[in-house]
Amino acid sequence: MEARVVEATLEGVTITAPLEPNLNHRDTAFGGSVAALTILAGWALMHLLLLDAGIPAHTVIQTSEVRYLAPIEASFEARAHPPAPAAWQRFLRALRRRGRGRVRVEVAVRSGGPVVATLEGAYVSFRHSKSVA
Repeated sequence: MEARVVEATLEGVTITAPLEPNLNHRDTAFGGSVAALTILAGWALMHLLLLDAGIPAHTVIQTSEVRYLAPIEASFEARAHPPAPAAWQRFLRALRRRGRGRVRVEVAVRSGGPVVATLEGAYVSFRHSKSVA
């Protein structure tokens, strides 16, 4: 995929990929590459937010829905946006109380202009156990 992180902050994570290694049979971006980039951007954002909250946790994608809005004919970037503050606080409360939390993350994909794809993903985090078996 030749993906590269452009920005990784608490305000968002942006990852880019060139078109050439991600081509499909129509010389546009392969949907699987677009989906992988969006999931990775969302996961990286969750990782950063959890580090900032001081909560050691493992995070996985539970569900994802990618919408392809237009063919991608050039390099593209996925930008993950933080959850709404109220949703994030509910997630943190659940993670602290039950050891597991779930939150939705939105990711937008651009290719030099308007949004060409979106992801809405549910990420689940599990607090690290303190004992090692």
